Amino acid sequence: MPVDILFFFCCLLLVGDVLVPEIFGSGKTKDYPLWFWAGQQVLQGNALYPSDPNSYFDFIYPPLPAVLLAIPAWFGKVALYACLALLNVVAWWVTAQLSHAMTGSGRVPGQWLYFFSGLVTIGFVFDMFDLGQPNLVLMALMMYGFWSMQQQRPWMAGSMFALATAIKVFPVAVFPYLVWRKQWTALASMAVFLVVFLFVVPAPVRGFQHNIAELKTWYQGMVGASSEKGFGQRDEQNWSWVNQSIIAVTHRLTRPVNYNQDDPAKPVRTMNVVDLSFKQANLVVLAVSLLLGLGFLAVMPPAARRTAASDAEEIGILFCLMTVASPLARQYYFMWLFYPVTILMHRAVYDPRRGARALSWLVLALAGLLMCLSFPTFPKDLQAYGNNLLATFVIAAGLVWHILNPAKPDTSSSDVGAAVKASVANSQA
Repeated sequence: MPVDILFFFCCLLLVGDVLVPEIFGSGKTKDYPLWFWAGQQVLQGNALYPSDPNSYFDFIYPPLPAVLLAIPAWFGKVALYACLALLNVVAWWVTAQLSHAMTGSGRVPGQWLYFFSGLVTIGFVFDMFDLGQPNLVLMALMMYGFWSMQQQRPWMAGSMFALATAIKVFPVAVFPYLVWRKQWTALASMAVFLVVFLFVVPAPVRGFQHNIAELKTWYQGMVGASSEKGFGQRDEQNWSWVNQSIIAVTHRLTRPVNYNQDDPAKPVRTMNVVDLSFKQANLVVLAVSLLLGLGFLAVMPPAARRTAASDAEEIGILFCLMTVASPLARQYYFMWLFYPVTILMHRAVYDPRRGARALSWLVLALAGLLMCLSFPTFPKDLQAYGNNLLATFVIAAGLVWHILNPAKPDTSSSDVGAAVKASVANSQA
């Protein structure tokens, strides 16, 4: 198929972007050397973090990813980089397949729809390969987790959620969602496998006590550290324009924070509309987060009105909120909008209502225009004001409209829908 060939060609180029500089050039840069270093630290039995949690951390992830990196790192840099690139290829394919399968439209998308959904997110995919970041892999794990829930495999779902959380923490935001939807088995599975991934798996390699000590140091340096300077070891990024999380944008709008602090050579620039203290700004963040959370709960349909379509839109909104609720949401984090965008594309093509289709295209166009403001031709000030954050809210608003204004029930019927209803019935039992 033409799209399959195009996908294969893109993967060749993206894998080449990773391996060619390493094999034929001066070496692949970005985060790849850090992953090799972390793997080597495990292989050599050296520390991953400094003994002082207030010191600078080179590696800011929990110990589990370093243990996993050690396996290919034993064979050298090229082997490690190749494994990471191929893992991204698989994650990209899985994410695309599941995103289209889980839209709740009950339709098999045409080739152009596959192509278009991939095209509008290709910039984020490129970042995953070029930077070596794991967000695409995390999204594939989360997608497979929700797919497993729909297939009535809650233990598998919980293990996927736990693995994603053990690698990069912020997917833990799925936990309260599972509580609200009373997915008790998936919750139990997630809790059990979190213990397995954080404590059991690294123990034979790092030693049980050593691993506990490293987890404690990591927690103190990453999760437990927060001040006006920043949080989580990367003070120069936290309040700067590169971070478009709810926390960062709110602080930039409410405090005289220099959003050029990532580059000391740049002039000091602020954008606050009010002048609040650090504590007051945190209260604003808390209020905004609470309003968004309560609003999400308000639009979630009760069990009797859940359909495959509404579940897709609900999870799409969850992905939007998880993206911007992470304390650090750099450009590549918005890869997580792949699934919400795919849902809206299905509504724009397959919704039987002309007005609903037009609205979906309008939402996609507006979100796309906002995201385009991240191109280097535009000033970084626009990213400081949160162009991607606004695009995420636009996409979430479109999904909210579809939840509150569903199409007729027969337009959402599918085998997936039957599985969802069965899952709902089991959760209420």
